[in-house]
Amino acid sequence: MIETGFLAFAAQLSLLLILIGMAVAFIRLAKGPSLADRVVALDMMTVTIISFCGVYAVFMDEPSFLDVAIVLALVGFLATVALARYAERRLEHDQTQQDIAEKEQDT
Repeated sequence: MIETGFLAFAAQLSLLLILIGMAVAFIRLAKGPSLADRVVALDMMTVTIISFCGVYAVFMDEPSFLDVAIVLALVGFLATVALARYAERRLEHDQTQQDIAEKEQDT
């Protein structure tokens, strides 16, 4: 009986802390200030959602939420890679535009 009560308390505390982490990540996603900050915040939100699914699966004794967590982890990884590639190309494009502007000023 004591172990069950402790597990329930630990799961509820974990869910609360995960939600606090999600709120902090959302604030960083909304404020920015740069694209890299937003990408990291989005990745943190994905990880917190995955951890929420894992803790909820243990708390409710429902293993199907672990399948959801695995799929979300795969999709989150692909989204992070895609956003990193976009940020890299954007940086290259901005650098090229800056080089062109400097050449025009020199002439």
